[in-house]
Amino acid sequence: MLTEVSKTPMVRNEYPRPQFQRKAWLTLNGEWDFRFDDEAIGEDEGWYRAEAKASFTRKINVPFTFQSKLSGIDDPSFHDVVWYRRTFEIPQKWNGKRIVLHFGAVDYLAKVWVNGHLVAMHEGGHTPFQADITAALAEGSNTVVLRAEDFSRDVTLPRGKQYWLEHSASIFYTRTTGIWQSVWLEPVSPVHLSKTMMTPDIDRNEIRIRTFLEGYKATEDLKLQITVSYQGECVAEDQYAIRSAEQLRSIGLSDFTDHGLGRLWSPEFPNLYDIEFRLVQDGNVVDQVSSYFGMRKVSIENGKLCLNNRPYFQRLVLDQGYFPEGILTAPSDEALKRDVELTKEMGFNGVRKHQKTEDPRFLYWCDRLGLLLWSEAANAYEYSESYVRRFTAEWQEIIERDYNHPCIVTWVPLNESWGIPNVQMDKRQQQHGLAMYHLTKSLDDSRPVVYNDGWEHMTTDLVTIHDYESRQEVLEKRYATASSSVEAMPANRRIFVGGASYEGQPILVSEFGGIAFKKSDWEGWGYSGAENEEDFLIRLKAVVDPMFSSPVIQGYCYTQLTDVEQEINGLLTYDRKPKAPLETIRNIMTGQ
Repeated sequence: MLTEVSKTPMVRNEYPRPQFQRKAWLTLNGEWDFRFDDEAIGEDEGWYRAEAKASFTRKINVPFTFQSKLSGIDDPSFHDVVWYRRTFEIPQKWNGKRIVLHFGAVDYLAKVWVNGHLVAMHEGGHTPFQADITAALAEGSNTVVLRAEDFSRDVTLPRGKQYWLEHSASIFYTRTTGIWQSVWLEPVSPVHLSKTMMTPDIDRNEIRIRTFLEGYKATEDLKLQITVSYQGECVAEDQYAIRSAEQLRSIGLSDFTDHGLGRLWSPEFPNLYDIEFRLVQDGNVVDQVSSYFGMRKVSIENGKLCLNNRPYFQRLVLDQGYFPEGILTAPSDEALKRDVELTKEMGFNGVRKHQKTEDPRFLYWCDRLGLLLWSEAANAYEYSESYVRRFTAEWQEIIERDYNHPCIVTWVPLNESWGIPNVQMDKRQQQHGLAMYHLTKSLDDSRPVVYNDGWEHMTTDLVTIHDYESRQEVLEKRYATASSSVEAMPANRRIFVGGASYEGQPILVSEFGGIAFKKSDWEGWGYSGAENEEDFLIRLKAVVDPMFSSPVIQGYCYTQLTDVEQEINGLLTYDRKPKAPLETIRNIMTGQ
């Protein structure tokens, strides 16, 4: 059981990091003091000092941003500098431990003080950061203050769908500023595990494990005990002496064979192994971390996209991860789980998480319930040297955070030439795309990487095409052969640029459909329109059937899962109500 979790109503109190769990933790979600700082004077005036409570004039419900209804503020206007403050006490049972303060994500620049001492600075709106705050703590009550600075109008900022104008329009939505994922405290020993990287090898029936220690000293007597279990039954154990802060170990799993796919992970059979790490110092367990992994393999064999060494047709849906009352922050863990369940009920075996690095709890439910995920970064729109610095750093943090999730089967650093709008002709932008491709492969060679999703590819593992054509006969002709597929220009964009050409990679239509159908109070638009439910289903079948009849298409991604703000081209309304019977949608999406 997890401990010390607040039971306050409307507080996101689920464990925020499900793939690296310790038993003791304390949520800091809930009510914080808050203030806008439109003049950017707070730092000069010392709002970070513990005694500056009077400077905070409002309350906010963390982790919901001030633009959202669930924050209690609901103000979508520009406020690029905001401050947060709250007090907390450290449980006495944590005495003698190092205390770590975690932020799941803060958009965009963050500075953190504890009792007036600067303990952390972080740049990047979609990735976690942490700070050992032990030296800043006092007896009894402590004060944490965070200053967040956004750049609402900067189009070179990695921002995803957040609009740089005041009101949402077209494909752009309400901004997110400040804390938008969970905040929590955790006690650790002076020497402890800081992270693990687990790589399955189904061909050798092994899990390769890299462990990383914080506070390691070569003079200490340290051992790491690892226990792997499946459905409560121990299947492997290992123990070894720690000789460096980073260790590599492979553990054989002889409990399954490939016949019938056994205990491999897939959307149809989301089998997961539990793994326990125990760090032992001088005979005593000083750190214990629980995690899990899935034995699965993503590969391209003779031009075929494979899962677990077998060709696998990917039926994806575009999922932007927006919520009516929380914007980028789901109102609850149950809401994230329900999105996964609805996706599977409609016949999809995966999602392309679009222009958002999602809450780890969503990835957890994809792992647990069985849903493939294409991980895509939130992009900028214009190119600059500062964009390159910002984006490259944040993308590396994304890969590090999510490396262990079996659901992730594709990395997508760039989408539709956002951030590289002149990639067709600009060699610097071409090289940036190539750099992102090769950087990703250097950090993870176990998953395919898409150079630039939609069009204008160079070196890429998958050829992905965005095509909102609504006429069935045009789609059938366009995707009749590989040549006709890659030579088409459905968005008036070339599929390849910079002298690159098709080299036999798997071809997927990674955006299509987008049929507008108004079935709620929301007004909006889509790429084509339906008059009623019958018309909607006819149009849906007309664009999906060519994906199955094509001899070359190996997967699709339908736009989109839900309506979002002014877009009404979802299969579900913005509040997750189906626009047609789920079973009927499922039959279409599975080609029945």
